Amino acid sequence: MPDSKVFEGKTTNEAIEKGLKELKVSKNDVEIKVLENEDKRSFFNILAPRVVKVELILKEKKEEKKNNVEKPKVEVKVDEKILENAKQKITDFLDKFLNQTTGEKIDYTCEIDGNAIKVEIEDRRVDFLIGYRGETMNSLQAILTAIATKDAAEKIRVEIDVLGYREKRKKALEELAEKIAKSVIKTRKSITLEPMTPYERKIIHTTLQDNSKVKTVSIGEGTHRKVVVSLK
Repeated sequence: MPDSKVFEGKTTNEAIEKGLKELKVSKNDVEIKVLENEDKRSFFNILAPRVVKVELILKEKKEEKKNNVEKPKVEVKVDEKILENAKQKITDFLDKFLNQTTGEKIDYTCEIDGNAIKVEIEDRRVDFLIGYRGETMNSLQAILTAIATKDAAEKIRVEIDVLGYREKRKKALEELAEKIAKSVIKTRKSITLEPMTPYERKIIHTTLQDNSKVKTVSIGEGTHRKVVVSLK
C-alpha cells in the first residue's frame, strides 16, 4: 500500500470518503490534504465539471520511518567485582529502606544473573511496593539502578520483582496482545495501546512477531512511547 494517494470527487467529502473506502482505513488513520478545493473555481472554468482532489497520507507509514520496532541492545560483559560492589550497595539500601518503610525486617533475595542484579521480594507486607500496574516497583527499580551504577563505568541493569508481579503482568500483556491482534484483523483498523515501559512493549512485540496478519511498531518518545498494532 502506498504512503499516500490522491482521490477525486465532486465535493471534498466525497473525495475523502472515496479514498477511505478504497484504502480501507478511518479518518484517524490518515492525514488529509485538499489539493483542489471546490470553492477555488475561477470564472474561466466555472462551466467545467467540478472536481475536487484530496491527498490521503497514511499516518502509520510516516511513523514507521521514524519509529522502528525496538531492537535488542547488545550488552557488554560487566566486571564481576563491579557487580559484587553494586550488589552490596543495593542490599545496604534495601535493608534500611524496607525496615524504615515497614518497621520490620523483610527478607528478600538479591543475586547476580549475568549482567543484571535481580531482587525478589515475596513478603506480602510490602505488596504496596507494586503500585498501580507496577509503577511504584518500576520507580524503585530505577532508584536501585542509579545506586548500582553510581561510580561505575558501565550501566548495571537491576531488576526487581515483588510477589511474582512481573510474570503475572507478562501473561496479562500476552493475552492483551492476542486480543488486540484479533480485533485489528476483524475491523481492519490499527490500534494504539497506552504508553508502556520498554519491558512491557517488548512483551507485545515478541508475542505478535510471528503473527502472519499483523505487525507492531513503537511510536512516541520517553514515557509516552507506545505500541501500534496494525495489519501487514
